[in-house]
Amino acid sequence: MDGGQDSRDTRYQQAVAQFGPALERLARAYERDPDLARDLLQDIHLALWRSLDGFDGRAALRTWVFRLAHNTGATHILRQRRSRPGKLVSLEELDGLAAPDNPEQMADRQQTLSRLYDLIRRLKAPDQQVMLLYLEGEDGAAIGEVTGLSPGAVTTKIHRAKAVLARHFQPAPAQKGGPK
Repeated sequence: MDGGQDSRDTRYQQAVAQFGPALERLARAYERDPDLARDLLQDIHLALWRSLDGFDGRAALRTWVFRLAHNTGATHILRQRRSRPGKLVSLEELDGLAAPDNPEQMADRQQTLSRLYDLIRRLKAPDQQVMLLYLEGEDGAAIGEVTGLSPGAVTTKIHRAKAVLARHFQPAPAQKGGPK
């Protein structure tokens, strides 16, 4: 093994130690099927390992890792959409979709997260990436670095997406004047 290989392996191990759990969550957020999520995570790890020879430090390692992971996730989704036709929707279209009948049955945190990720998976790639990075705790500037959007555009997308997604978690309004 040469010095470059050792250096890449060391950087890879450091990146996985620091961002491994976030990469696992990201893979599960992009892919609902557990087997396909594991495949996606493996693809992300492979892409990360391969890319580290080109990492020159101009961007933060966090930005590099998340950009690479989201690009790999977006490519995975495009491949899956071609093999499993389905329609990705914009925020406006997601807002118009019917919410589940009984949100009270979704009290379990895991079910709620699953539902949230299902809604996010239906978004087009830019909105999906912004929301997944937001859920990872990234700020507007960091999300802008990863996605190429301005911080203002990121803030606007987050605000709009939160409002739309929140409506899917609100209980249905009570009917006025019940049966007589």
